[in-house]
Amino acid sequence: MSKTPEGGRYRIEDLAHASGATVRTIRAYQDRGLLPTPERRGRANVYGDAHLVRLRQIADLLDRGYTLTSIKELLEAWDAGRGLGGVLGLVAEVHGPWTDERAARITRAELDERFGGSPDDAALAEAVELGVLERVPGRDDEFLVPSPQELAVAAELYAAGVPLTAISAHLRELRGQVEHIAARFLEFTTEHVFARYLGHRPPTDADAAEAASLVRRLRPLARQTVDAELARAMRLFATRHLQRHLMAGERESAGAETRSVRLPAETIDAVQGLVGEENVAAFLAAAAERELGARTLDALAATHRQNAQLDQMG
Repeated sequence: MSKTPEGGRYRIEDLAHASGATVRTIRAYQDRGLLPTPERRGRANVYGDAHLVRLRQIADLLDRGYTLTSIKELLEAWDAGRGLGGVLGLVAEVHGPWTDERAARITRAELDERFGGSPDDAALAEAVELGVLERVPGRDDEFLVPSPQELAVAAELYAAGVPLTAISAHLRELRGQVEHIAARFLEFTTEHVFARYLGHRPPTDADAAEAASLVRRLRPLARQTVDAELARAMRLFATRHLQRHLMAGERESAGAETRSVRLPAETIDAVQGLVGEENVAAFLAAAAERELGARTLDALAATHRQNAQLDQMG
């Protein structure tokens, strides 16, 4: 980097080199009012350290997903003396990790070993597209794993016999549902908690700092709520699922053979008079199926009441 002879003063080319922005970008920011007016010296514009700091702030906010319009509002508030420290703290808090899990790395050979032992380029491309794996620049044989737990679950499902295509499809469906839950949680907390701090744009420095503190306190609640509700739902539906399969097995076993059952003669005569002699057996079988169905419904209702009582107690 080359500076003009006077320390802390930059020509536009020097500022571009120091900040990582292009000359064209710096001029565009200046035209949009994102940068303070440079000092004019002769026929040249001279920039200072404040311009360099501002460019780095803009780059950071852009990396976090903010638009130039929203960045301009924040910077204007800062220039008006409302402060930006709290806002940047809030941005950092929201953009920070929402889990204690740490990313890891895995080689292509290790991946192949965990998923069948032979290369599967299609499955690898799918994993990269889903973000389960991220490519490491300059390394074709190594990948970043943002969530080792997610990859471990996929490996366990594959070992249990689930095809990789089915795992990917399930993850896509699950991700959509979880993103809906996250959106609803944010809408709920914004309406009832954050609205009083973020109701004006941009928020004051103090309100933004308070909102950042609330994010730290509320961050684990989303995961805890989902964990608790998932555990409750899995217990409920797994019980129902098992009961249906067990009862279906009993019905199939009963239907595999024919047994004689003694019934009172008056019962047979009554059924025969109702449906005809040729339909007596079918009528009695249907009546028995209906009774079994009613008992199944009673068992499911009893299970639900029992689970509800356990939830209240626990």
